Amino acid sequence: MSNTTAFDALTAAWTNEELHDVNAAFYGRPPEELLSWAAECFGQQLVLTCSFGGASGMVLLDMVARLGTGTPILFLDTNLLFPETYALAELAARRYNVKIEHREPALTLAQQNYAEGPNLYARNPDRCCGIRKVAPLAKALRPYNAWISGIRRDQASTRAATDLVQWSSRHNLLKISPLAYWSEQDVWRYIHAHNVPYNRLLDQGYTSLGCEPCTQPSASHDLRAGRWAGLAKTECGIHL
Repeated sequence: MSNTTAFDALTAAWTNEELHDVNAAFYGRPPEELLSWAAECFGQQLVLTCSFGGASGMVLLDMVARLGTGTPILFLDTNLLFPETYALAELAARRYNVKIEHREPALTLAQQNYAEGPNLYARNPDRCCGIRKVAPLAKALRPYNAWISGIRRDQASTRAATDLVQWSSRHNLLKISPLAYWSEQDVWRYIHAHNVPYNRLLDQGYTSLGCEPCTQPSASHDLRAGRWAGLAKTECGIHL
């Protein structure tokens, strides 16, 4: 895949023309081909983030493991996740024989409660997400030049413009979303075909999983309806 583009993958920023060329080259092709290209371009400067909540992240983890590229895997641990989420991370590490790097917020929950007051997630969820997810991710991504994400266009209106590759000015790196054009059905078809482990709460009415206090089951067709129920908030902020 090295001849797909004729530019230096490690340049400080990518032009719209360069992004267009890569998106055009990989549109309609298997995600594994984009992942192979990314691993070849970036090597150990490429990282996959996996929440161990959503099914898409597990698909990408399975693909990366099958490719055998040794791509680093980051897990943002807010200290507020479901027990099932932590259990899946442990299972995946054993199943795929990979090291999963846990990244936690600068503040423990006790320190946050002291500084901000208790139950910040209920009073100011944007502030809580900023402390426990957005800031830790920004710090974790600093050593890397490219970031593999599991977001898809069909997940929310805020993600409808997601492309296979986009430049992230916030993190100053290339954001790669190999499943951008996949549907929920595509994801589950892959999971069942390859026996990919997934968070069992997804079998119990949860359509999207984040921190336990801010997530509940939902019967809505909106995949993120169970997050921050009753609020206009639909994103934690890491993909905005």
